[in-house]
Amino acid sequence: MTQTKIFLAGATGAIGSVLAPLLVDAGYAVYGSTRRAERAGVLEAQGVVPVVVDVLDAAALAPALKRIAPHAVIHQLTDLPRDLDPARMAEAVVRNARLRSEGTRNLVAAALAAGCQRLIAQSIAWAYAPGPKPWREEQPLDLTAEDPRGITVRGVAALEALTLDTPGLAGTVLRYGQLYGPGTSTATPRGTMPVHVEAAAWAALMAVQRDARGIYNIAEESPELSTDKARRELGWHAALRWPAEILQ
Repeated sequence: MTQTKIFLAGATGAIGSVLAPLLVDAGYAVYGSTRRAERAGVLEAQGVVPVVVDVLDAAALAPALKRIAPHAVIHQLTDLPRDLDPARMAEAVVRNARLRSEGTRNLVAAALAAGCQRLIAQSIAWAYAPGPKPWREEQPLDLTAEDPRGITVRGVAALEALTLDTPGLAGTVLRYGQLYGPGTSTATPRGTMPVHVEAAAWAALMAVQRDARGIYNIAEESPELSTDKARRELGWHAALRWPAEILQ
């Protein structure tokens, strides 16, 4: 039986490193991207085919996806410093916004050229404009925010528009809360809308399995954010975890 191919952009990141083996265990043939060749062995050990490529390099990305011809692309890329080092965050905000705008544009173009019409992309749940709470997916983003928040929100808006509004592409946006758990900057919940990294990975798998389209808030229950849609349409809940023995 032929396995369904998934291209996972950001396979060695916080969510990607959990999502990659989760997808493999679910029966998918996973091709995982990394910018660093020395990380290829980690992916291979998870049963993932490593693809050493930078999504900002459109000329290299396009032929890589054409060779793979994936059924779906999952975009879990970020460009943030280890432990969210405050001294490096100002520069990282700009890099991350570029990855969300230019990187997503390259991913979309390469996916469509490879015959792939399915994209699931990581976004954030704290980019909403001031308004009634809990925030729901149909509420607007804070596009008039001053920098540096404005830089982040504009990058998010570009990513979401490319994912959801590109002709010929069926898109899903997962608006994650503040990540915690293995591979993140904190082992315990932080922020007003935390989500465990393993629960975040489950949301991406469920979006693939259920062929879900549109925007979903993904976080633990809080007065700030409604996750009713994700629970109703994806069957997702914040207590989902990946079996500990698989992660060891």
